[in-house]
Amino acid sequence: MKLCIIGGLAGGAIGYAYFYFIGCNGACAITANPLSSTIYGIVFGLLIGAIFKKDIKKADDKNKADIIVENDSIGLEG
Repeated sequence: MKLCIIGGLAGGAIGYAYFYFIGCNGACAITANPLSSTIYGIVFGLLIGAIFKKDIKKADDKNKADIIVENDSIGLEG
């Protein structure tokens, strides 16, 4: 959850910075409006945060499984 929030905040800041420094005059759908570029940045930041969240959870599950297997092999598990 924290990674999603951090990703959303960072994405929003990057989206607004993209509008401010690069931007577009006229018909650019994303960068012509600061609100739309910020919202797109937030969405992409949330998606990236969610990707990393899944990877961390899988790594934690794998570590728990490795500990159980090690305990089984030395006879500590009931």
